Amino acid sequence: MKKRVAVVGATGIAGQQFLVALENHPWFEVGLLAASQRSAGKTYAEAIRDPKTGARQWWCQEEPPQKMLSLVVHEASSINLSDIDLVFSAVESGPARELEPLYAATTPVVSAASAFRYEADVPLLIPGLNLDHIHLIDTQRKNRGWQGYIATQPNCTTIGLAITLKPLFDTFGLQTVIMTSMQGLSGAGRSPGVIGLDVVDNIIPFISGEEEKVEKEAQKILGRLSDGAITPADFSVSATCTRVAVLEGHTESVLAVMDKPCSVDDARAAMIAFGQEFSRLGLPSAPKHMIIVHDDPFRPQPRLDRDAEDGMATSAGRFRADSALDNGVKYLLVSHNTKMGAAKGAVLMAEYLYQQGYV
Repeated sequence: MKKRVAVVGATGIAGQQFLVALENHPWFEVGLLAASQRSAGKTYAEAIRDPKTGARQWWCQEEPPQKMLSLVVHEASSINLSDIDLVFSAVESGPARELEPLYAATTPVVSAASAFRYEADVPLLIPGLNLDHIHLIDTQRKNRGWQGYIATQPNCTTIGLAITLKPLFDTFGLQTVIMTSMQGLSGAGRSPGVIGLDVVDNIIPFISGEEEKVEKEAQKILGRLSDGAITPADFSVSATCTRVAVLEGHTESVLAVMDKPCSVDDARAAMIAFGQEFSRLGLPSAPKHMIIVHDDPFRPQPRLDRDAEDGMATSAGRFRADSALDNGVKYLLVSHNTKMGAAKGAVLMAEYLYQQGYV
């Protein structure tokens, strides 16, 4: 029997991505939709229509799942979770701070919001990277007296970076990471500052809060869990995050300086070998390859590589030795910010939590 899940924030862009990722899922079925008071009491089909113009406010490339259009949307602060096994939270950080503890008192919560990412007893998980951090859930339940818990997903820009750093960190150690991102427009949602005329023939050189998230999250994700706490990894991270005229896919230029000698061939081999054990777990949304390494110096490119393994694989290429720093290797990566970096990555996390008995 499938586990019944709720999607909170179902009418927003992130919530819509969750509905697409969960359509016909072999383990989960959507049993409850929730959003703001403005949508409460409407069917989902009604909730995503502009009442004045009739325009459908649906932002995914895929069509809305037909089975979900007739579901009634509930007000997020008063939902009944008695027959729900798992909550996917797709709300903004402010509402998440209030709502997610209400849900976690009784029910597991997988969150795409940043509200609890940096709490000491809340795991910040990337499937295939730091799965031992799920045991922090036991500490969280003990600390907070919850039957459920909150497990969080990193910022979409952090995910591709951390995935490629993990095999380097494990094999060679890391001293310093310097990263510059060129991020797809879809990561900005419908926020101001990146409307069409702003970004055409242009690069937006600032994304509020993004660099700080990347720098902090990478160290927590690659940190060590011991005695119910995570000790952050001790390498330094310096990030510059920009927005470019690409619809989807985050491209990142990375310089990784290792503790131990590491050639270009060594770095490539470590990434190629990474993730084989995880791929054998049989999780429905998992990629066959965590990292796809390219030989062509013109790859990876967002238009060609963001959809690798349905957007769940990170593509890396242009490996070069750094001429200024010993044991430095430069490379570029492309990661799909609205699939592995968003709802589908969170669904993959939930699959592992379910497999391990946490759902």
